[in-house]
Amino acid sequence: MKKIFALMLVIVGMLLAACQNEDAAEGAGSEESRENVNKEGFPIVEEPIELEFFTGKYEPNLDDYEETLVFDTYAEKTGIDVTFDEVPFGTLTEKRNLVLASGEYPDVFYSARIPSADVVSYSQQGVFVPLNDLIEEYAPNIQAFLEKHPDAKKGLTMPDGNIYSIPSYYNPDFLPMLIGKPLWINQDWLAELDMDEPTTTDEFYDYLKAVQETDLNGNGEQDEIPFSATSTGAIRDMVKGAWGFGTRGVGNKYVDVDPETDELRFMPTEPKYKEMLEYIHQLYQEGLIDEEIFTMDDAQLNAKGAQGILGANISPNPVTVMNQDNFTGLGALEGPHGDKLYSQVKSPLIHVAAFAITSANEHPEATIRWIDHFFSEEGAAFQFMGVEGETYEVTEDGEMEYTEEITNNPDGLTMDEALTPYVTWMGGSYPGYVQEEYFKGSESMPNAIEAGEKAQPDVPEEIWNGFNYTEEELTFMQGPGADIKSFVAEQEELFINGSKSFSEWDAYVEQVKQMGLEEYMQIESAAHERYQES
Repeated sequence: MKKIFALMLVIVGMLLAACQNEDAAEGAGSEESRENVNKEGFPIVEEPIELEFFTGKYEPNLDDYEETLVFDTYAEKTGIDVTFDEVPFGTLTEKRNLVLASGEYPDVFYSARIPSADVVSYSQQGVFVPLNDLIEEYAPNIQAFLEKHPDAKKGLTMPDGNIYSIPSYYNPDFLPMLIGKPLWINQDWLAELDMDEPTTTDEFYDYLKAVQETDLNGNGEQDEIPFSATSTGAIRDMVKGAWGFGTRGVGNKYVDVDPETDELRFMPTEPKYKEMLEYIHQLYQEGLIDEEIFTMDDAQLNAKGAQGILGANISPNPVTVMNQDNFTGLGALEGPHGDKLYSQVKSPLIHVAAFAITSANEHPEATIRWIDHFFSEEGAAFQFMGVEGETYEVTEDGEMEYTEEITNNPDGLTMDEALTPYVTWMGGSYPGYVQEEYFKGSESMPNAIEAGEKAQPDVPEEIWNGFNYTEEELTFMQGPGADIKSFVAEQEELFINGSKSFSEWDAYVEQVKQMGLEEYMQIESAAHERYQES
């Protein structure tokens, strides 16, 4: 009898383990957890629960997201107490990778910029749980969003057919959001220099040179900075359309379609790409680009802008981040061969994995309901505008407008600074559905709308999402493929700062080929073919 009883215990244990494994594979929590969830309305849970979010943080935002107006209010409304463990974007990749490798996972990776390759890799290891069934049963707003935007569903669906994350998605009709950070030029200084708005790369150079040689702020010092941004990569993505690159936007940093052959091409080894880098090198060598460009972050750039010393910059909006209302956004610049393309346009699917639930989460049903609210109209207004009467008012014509304290802060704070006690969307990467009617940030201001109108005629006809790879393809892309990308990024900086002579370009191209460029492009072609067919 003892043997029979022991055998029965083993069988029961195996059945329980099988059920738990099946629940984990389907992204489901325990029966007790499911029973605690209300499928509709608020609160989301009958008994309060606590969740831990690993959170990417835009440096100028305040710490302790849970104390901001939106998340403090939402905690009371939902019964879900979230602790946001914030990691600045500057160190996010390193810290995220350490956490993923540790085996000790948070309940959710929030605003953590997880690349698609990591979603595939770690989902196969069971770190991220599939959301298909959870969305269907507990997330009607996300379900409706995916049905409305099949391109989003295509980009979220991994090669195994599952969805493992919730995105940051911009309405495709909201072009200023897809541009994100236009190239702004100081229109007061243009007028003082008696120069027209630049329309070519040569005219832009001439303007920067004039800024360098003129005491435009009238303080008797040569402290004007002609051109600044947070990286040379931001400058590259902004100007590469003037050499015909970025024909599918910036969703794929290294590959686009050659308009002459209609074939995929690896941009960083093309002869005209060398010309583009030579142009950026010239700007840097002559002191026309901020000398601190290689170490710049958003806070530093915004601080310089607030001093009124920038002739041009790449930023969300000088009004909101620098308190400077004298900048106008440029359209596409025409390059030396007649190319004119506004390549700095992102895919609407900005971040595939802005929100990913891990296998450590004991309350996945409640968690998916938590994020689902922000994909509703009410939730979107709440996420981006805050609370009516406290942070915004509704005008007679139904428009939402921030309060005067935010738009014209009595303490001289920029709009983004004034918003930090209330919301956390500044800096991007958040999970959500951005639409112009609910989003009143930098990109919805009149000068940003005007910049979008200038860009519109030269925007690529097709904008790609990033490609998703099979496990076999990932083995290469995370090994030799990653080495190729790192090498290219490193060499670009060396070419730009002058540490490497352009006479070594051919050797650089040959080195990239030897690192496995042919196989890299074969994989990109296969991924592109699946992307087109899905």
